[in-house]
Amino acid sequence: MAHMNSASFFVTPGYGDRQRQNLHYSQAVRYGNRVEISGQGGWDDDGCFPESVRDEVIQAFDNVERTLATAGASWQHVISVHSYHLPNAAGTIGQDHLDTMAEQFRRRMGERAPLWTCIGVAALANPTMRVEIQVTAVIDDDG
Repeated sequence: MAHMNSASFFVTPGYGDRQRQNLHYSQAVRYGNRVEISGQGGWDDDGCFPESVRDEVIQAFDNVERTLATAGASWQHVISVHSYHLPNAAGTIGQDHLDTMAEQFRRRMGERAPLWTCIGVAALANPTMRVEIQVTAVIDDDG
């Protein structure tokens, strides 16, 4: 384990290795008890995305979970969420995005209600992506 005051970087097994190789970035960093992650999309290890927005959001939550785990954290430690959404044809972040986000917060964090900033964007890095989720976690002393 690195010295507590230095940053340790982590790569999610599977897609993270490819991103590190191709685009030269890591998926998570831990310094002290704080963990930050790169934005996670709803991709699988082959870089493919589900058909429905709902399934894509759920997969992005799964990828956040996998990425947090590389740095010793989980959704139970998340204090802040930034989500980026491609607007639908009506130019809004659709209810399917919002309802699924809220449902997954409740399912994965129970009573813990993190900060949430939800932003509509013109484009995401991968042209088939419709959502990207970035979180900050603090690993409490009591585990």
